[in-house]
Amino acid sequence: MALALSGVAVSAFSGAAAPLTQMRAASVSMAASDDLKSLSKELNPVLGYYDPLNLAELNFWGQGDEATVGFLRHAEIKHGRVAMAAFVGYIVQSNGIKFPWDAIAQAVPDGLSPEAQWDAIPLAAKLQIIGFVGFLDVYSEHSFILEKQGQKHYMKGGKPGYFPTFDSLPHPVPLNLSASRSPEDKEKGLIAEINNGRLAMIGIMGFVSAAKVPGSVPALTPFIKAYDGDCMVPFAKAAAFAF
Repeated sequence: MALALSGVAVSAFSGAAAPLTQMRAASVSMAASDDLKSLSKELNPVLGYYDPLNLAELNFWGQGDEATVGFLRHAEIKHGRVAMAAFVGYIVQSNGIKFPWDAIAQAVPDGLSPEAQWDAIPLAAKLQIIGFVGFLDVYSEHSFILEKQGQKHYMKGGKPGYFPTFDSLPHPVPLNLSASRSPEDKEKGLIAEINNGRLAMIGIMGFVSAAKVPGSVPALTPFIKAYDGDCMVPFAKAAAFAF
């Protein structure tokens, strides 16, 4: 989320007017640090290249320019996707909307804030959610899976933001929703995804801040329920044991 919050710095990595051929079909070398200054002006003509934290020059883990920029671009896209889901989910939960078939959700008392709803579900349910998200993350990072689908890791010249299909699993999973889309539609979708992801990262942090520190986001004060709990309490003992 730190990368998400420094959106102005990350805006150099992928932006509003990026052609799909540069952002998706081309290798990550198109966005290595030497190319960012010229590319970022095309991606965002108003802001241009702006990297006050010098993230693109940090040479993460000694892996070089392309790996560093690939990591940062992929991190932005991934965090944007999570934030978009969180933003919509926060609104849905704030309005008390529940899936009628979800027994756990139905057991949660009405009128709670989304954070308090998280506190109210059993620890086993929390672990299932975290475990599923962890599976998706590991699956997307596995070089064997990527290579089997003709792709490379985003730090090794692969496409930032690429998530492998589930063809490698022993049973069909019909989740590859973009397979039939035209290149033009994919281009528009990628541009919209990046822009919406950036806004969602700011939006979800605004929601959480307004709930935890009432009055910190005045525009949200009438809409966001205050929350004085600690979402990490269920994991405090495990963290203390681990360290």
